[in-house]
Amino acid sequence: MKRPAPPIEVAIVGGGCAGITAAFELTRPEHRGRFAVTVYQQGWRLGGKGASGRGEHGRIEEHGLHVWMGFYENSFRLMRECYAELGRDPRTQPMASWRDAFFPASWVGLTEERAGGGWEDWTALFPPMPGLPGDPLSAANPFSVSGYLVHSARLLATVIESARRRQEGAETRTGVPRPSALAPEAVLDNLARLVRYGHLATLVGLAEAMRGLGILFGAWSRHPPGRGTESAVLRPLETVTRSATRLLSELARGDAEMRRIWAIVDLLLTVIRGVIRFGLVTDPRGFDAVDDYDFREWLELNGASRTILDSAFLRGVGYDEVFAYEDGDPARPRISAGQSLRTFLRLLFTYRGALFWKMRAGMGDVVFAPFYEVLRRRGVRFEFFHRLEALRLAPANRLRPGERPWVEALEIDVQATVRSGTYEPLVDVGGLPCWPARPDYAQLADGERLEAAGWNPESWWDRRRVGRKTLRVGEDFDFVVLAVGLGAIPHVAADLLARDRRWRRLAENVKTVETGAFQLWLEEDVAALGWPGAEGITLTAYVKPYDTWADMTHLLAEERWPRQRTPRSLAYFCGALESGPEMPSRDDTGYPAARREAARREAVRYLERYVGHLWPRAVRPDGGFRWELLAAPGAERPAGPARFDTQYWTANVNPSDRYTLSLPGTAKDRISPLDNTYDNLTVAGDWTGCGLIVGCVEAAVMSGRLAAHALSGWPRLKDIVGFDHP
Repeated sequence: MKRPAPPIEVAIVGGGCAGITAAFELTRPEHRGRFAVTVYQQGWRLGGKGASGRGEHGRIEEHGLHVWMGFYENSFRLMRECYAELGRDPRTQPMASWRDAFFPASWVGLTEERAGGGWEDWTALFPPMPGLPGDPLSAANPFSVSGYLVHSARLLATVIESARRRQEGAETRTGVPRPSALAPEAVLDNLARLVRYGHLATLVGLAEAMRGLGILFGAWSRHPPGRGTESAVLRPLETVTRSATRLLSELARGDAEMRRIWAIVDLLLTVIRGVIRFGLVTDPRGFDAVDDYDFREWLELNGASRTILDSAFLRGVGYDEVFAYEDGDPARPRISAGQSLRTFLRLLFTYRGALFWKMRAGMGDVVFAPFYEVLRRRGVRFEFFHRLEALRLAPANRLRPGERPWVEALEIDVQATVRSGTYEPLVDVGGLPCWPARPDYAQLADGERLEAAGWNPESWWDRRRVGRKTLRVGEDFDFVVLAVGLGAIPHVAADLLARDRRWRRLAENVKTVETGAFQLWLEEDVAALGWPGAEGITLTAYVKPYDTWADMTHLLAEERWPRQRTPRSLAYFCGALESGPEMPSRDDTGYPAARREAARREAVRYLERYVGHLWPRAVRPDGGFRWELLAAPGAERPAGPARFDTQYWTANVNPSDRYTLSLPGTAKDRISPLDNTYDNLTVAGDWTGCGLIVGCVEAAVMSGRLAAHALSGWPRLKDIVGFDHP
C-alpha cells in the first residue's frame, strides 16, 4: 500500500492580516492536509498593525482607528467563512456571526477651514448599496476602469439633477433629447446635438449629457472602444466641463451645500477627462499607467480647479485617510495618482451594504481571535515569542547552473520560555475571547522578573531573549511566507538586499511613515460635549497630526467598567507623525519612549487648542480642555493635563508597525507574492505588488491570498476580487 506523501511544511513569519490569510487559505479542508503550517509571531498576540488588547476594565486599546470599507470583498469573504466555520452558538456566545461583529457606519465627514478663519464641517450619510461585502459578484466586473467611468457618469447625472432641483425656476426638459432610448453608437451624435443647440449651457442638458456618457461607458465595459472613440469624447466633454464650471460655481457662491456639490462634480469630471486623455480604458496597465504622478499633480494636469485642489474633500479622501505625507510632514502630501484613483473609485462606487463597516469590539477580538481559534482547530501551530532576526539564502556558490536560489535557514530569537510548552494567548471578556494588552507573565518562565524589568517583547529595540533557534530547510520548513512589515525587511532580509537589486530598490524607494493614535473615555456623550451632528461619525481633514476623529462609543458595551463609573462616550484620534526619513538605530533604545512622549505632547496640545471646534462644551469658558471629562480607570484621578495619562495613546514606531506609503513611481518597485525568483519563498503584506497598492486590510488580505496561490495554486487568481494588476 502506497504511503501518503508527508505534508509540505510552511513557515509563516508574521501574524498580521496577510500572514493569517495565507495560513487560512493553505489549510482549507480542500487541501486535505497537504500543508502543515507554523506561524512564528513576535510577542504574545496576532494582528500586526491591526492588533488590539484588553486593558483595565476590559478597555479596548488599539494601534489606531480600524474601520473596514464596504469594498473589502476579499476580507469580508474570508471573515464570513471564518465565522461560519467557528460555529459559535448564538444562544450562549456573543458575536456568533459576522453580522454580529460588524455593523454599517455610513455617517462620514470632513472639516474644512473657512477663508475668513474658523472651521466648517461637511457631513454626509452615504446611502446603503445593494448586497453585502463578500456576496458573490454579478457577471459584470465592477473593478474595471470603464466600470468606474459608468458609475462616475451616473453619479454626475444624479448630482447635477439635484443641483437643478435646488435652483429657483429650474429649466424644463422641453426639447432636450432623451438619451435613455439611444444605442451606444448614437451617444456621440446626441452629444453633438446638445452642443449645437446650446443645451449644455443648462443644468438639464448637462444631466442628459452625463446620462448619455454613462450609456457609452457601459458599452466600453463590455467591448473596448474602437480607434478614435476615446478622443472623440474629449471635445464634448470639454464643453460639459466649461458649462458645469460656469453654472455650478456661480450657484455655489454663498451656498455651502452647492459648493460641496460642485466639489464632487469638479473632481469626477476631472477624473473622467484624465482617464480618457491618458487612454487608461485600453491601456493594459490600467491605473498603474499614471503611477509616476502625484494625485494632485495629475488632477491639475487634467484641468481641476484650484478650488478642488485645495479642498478638504481632496485632502481628506486622497491623503489624510491613507497617511499620505512623506516623512509625516504635513507640507509634503504625496500619493501615486494611479493608486489613489484605484482606491478612491473603489471606495465610492463598489461598496456594498455600507460605505464603512465598524467592528463591535477591537480588531483583535473581532478578527484575529476567531481566525486564531479556527486555525488552531485546523492544526496550525503558533510559536509566540519568536522574533525573526535573519532570513538566510543558500550561498550562490552552492547553486547548480540554472538553479533558483532558495532560503536555507531562518534565524529566530526566542524571547521567552513558556512553562507548559504551549502559550494560551486569549482571555475571556464577557464571554468573548480577546487578546490581552499585556502578555500573561504567569505562563512564562521567570515571568515575574520579566514583568518587573519592564520587558516589552513587541518592541524592536528590546532585544532580550532566552535563546536562539535556527530553522533549516528540509528539517523545519519547506517553504517560507515572509509576512513581516516592510519596515523590518532591511533588518531581517539583508541577504535578499545584498543579492537582489529589486529588493534594494524596494527598500530604498517604498517608504514608510510613523503614525500616532489616542483614545479618550469621556464622562459625557458626544451631544453633551457639543457635537451637533450624528453619533457614530468618522471625520477627517482636521488639524494635524491627529486629523481624523471617530466616535467609537459603541465599543463601551463590550468593555467591563464598574456600573457607577462607565464612561458615556469613547473617541479615537489618529494621523501621521512627523519623524524624518531615516529609521533610527537599533542601539537608540530610548527612541520609542521619546516618540511616545512626543505623541502625548501633540495629543495634549490638540485637546487644549483644537478639540473645541468638534466639542464646544468640552472647553472651559477661559479656554483649554476640561480635563475632568476624562474617565480614569484607576483609583487616582489626576487634575489638569496629567489626567491624559489615564487614557490610551501610542506612537507606532516599530519597523513593522510603520504605515507603508504609496509614493508616486514606486508601484514598479514592489515585489509580488507571485514572484518565483526564489524557489521556496513568497512574500505577503500590504507593501507587496498585490493589485491594490495602498496600506489597508484589503491589500494585506489580497496579498495573503496571492501568497497561498503561489504555493498551492489556490485560490484561483480570478477569484481574488479586484486583482487587476498585470
